[in-house]
Amino acid sequence: MQRPAPRSARGPHPAEVNAVLAHCQAGRWPEAETAAARLLKSHPQDAALHNLHGTACSEQHKLDAAAASFRRAAALAPQSAELLFNLAATCGRLGRLDEAVAAYRRSVALKPDFAVAHYNLGTALKDLQQLDEAVTSLRRAVALQPGYAAAHANLGAVRQAQGHLDDAIACYRAALAITPTARAHLSLASALRAHGLLDAAAASLRDALALDPAYADAHNNLGETLWDQGRVDDALASYRAAHRLDPAHPEANHNLGVLLQAAGQWGDAIACFERSQLRDWQERRLYCLYKTERYAEFRAALAPMLSASPHRSPFLATLSAHHAANFAEPDPYGFCRTPLDFVQHARIDALAAPGSALVTELLRDIEHAEIAERKQGRLHHGIQSAGNLFKRPEDSFRRLAALIGQAVVAYRAKWAGADCEYARAFPADPVFSSSWYVKMRQGGHLTSHIHETGWLSGVVYLALPPRAEGSDDGCIEFSTDGDGYPRRHEHFPRRVLAPQVGDLVLFPSSLFHRTLPFRADADRVCIAFDIAPGP
Repeated sequence: MQRPAPRSARGPHPAEVNAVLAHCQAGRWPEAETAAARLLKSHPQDAALHNLHGTACSEQHKLDAAAASFRRAAALAPQSAELLFNLAATCGRLGRLDEAVAAYRRSVALKPDFAVAHYNLGTALKDLQQLDEAVTSLRRAVALQPGYAAAHANLGAVRQAQGHLDDAIACYRAALAITPTARAHLSLASALRAHGLLDAAAASLRDALALDPAYADAHNNLGETLWDQGRVDDALASYRAAHRLDPAHPEANHNLGVLLQAAGQWGDAIACFERSQLRDWQERRLYCLYKTERYAEFRAALAPMLSASPHRSPFLATLSAHHAANFAEPDPYGFCRTPLDFVQHARIDALAAPGSALVTELLRDIEHAEIAERKQGRLHHGIQSAGNLFKRPEDSFRRLAALIGQAVVAYRAKWAGADCEYARAFPADPVFSSSWYVKMRQGGHLTSHIHETGWLSGVVYLALPPRAEGSDDGCIEFSTDGDGYPRRHEHFPRRVLAPQVGDLVLFPSSLFHRTLPFRADADRVCIAFDIAPGP
């Protein structure tokens, strides 16, 4: 008679496994980890034990150990979609997104109706910026489980990132119809604001605050929307509400600083920027110091920023160039030391042709599309659109964006060999980070400014008032001086361009520019845009 096989060959005794499970069910994760590890010494080929050990480690945030256990379990039971899912989820938490995606793909191949695996796969692909594949996975999750609110919301986030704002809005609204949450309202508001629907965005943010009055992000975003609407006092109140709830909130501090900066409250603005430590906070602090002629403090703060390379901040380029010219010193910042040389005045044939059908369509869509106005203090006798015009669904805007994109590629090629960071690090795949129309009437003008968050800026002209010979009415002026920067002399170079309908002007975002007033009783309509490097 054969002797019975040792217990290790048959797997652990059910009572031993149940003891581990009891620890797990009671949330006694250290005990579960210890018990599972002890059993694995005798039963190293048991996939279920490796899974329990991985679960216990995961719950204690021992993610490397958890991943090792789940990887072993999946190797022992390669046909288990659930074990592959556990491995993928842990790799995702560790930031090993490529490994997570591979494991999720194997999981859904084994179990095609695994909705949460499709969802997680879509989320990981989104984080890897593989957006088309992310859409496919998230749509599969929604098809399998129509009541999956998080999948609808995440699909909305991906469609928004792709610039499909109508789809994004529909997805967010689907998520809210299933499970109304403050976060989903916040996401919906973001898409509505990007679409230029400011009233609807504000309403969605108020819905978020009705669900969660202590939601600092919603207070901050409501402030941004109100600021776009020109409701400065209301925006200030919203920023302050966010700041009260979270004094360290980076966005609220930055936005509050921008508002205080615009109001000339320089010291308070500097304090906000220093608390925010966000995006261009150092440049904005320098701006406040320079505007108030605190030159010694300005130079002390500028020095370490000059030593950092590469030199890729248009905002800092403007400040450094103006200070250097003011004090007759060489400009030490290498972004674009001669920005006027990089101004290009060109034409788009499809717009310049007499009776251009595209110009007619663009003017019609500007007049009739549901686009809110964005208020801003530099624009006089005119209106500016909110949102990103080139992400709207109207065909005319998308066709114009394509034509401008072709011109930008040629512009980049023209300056490819220039000895400056502006040319060397020019965005390889131009993407419109912002775009808007400006419509001025008689007396209209736009005061001097730069586009702090751009790289390349531009404007295309659709309608212009009549201009007498030799007149600068309605022209665009460029200079290395502007925005009320303090001047020790008047010897700053300037360049004035007299555009025609169909013209396209491209220039570095660091260059001051303004629209000169015009007297004719006619509209001046243009579309402006920025192209910025990716994240």
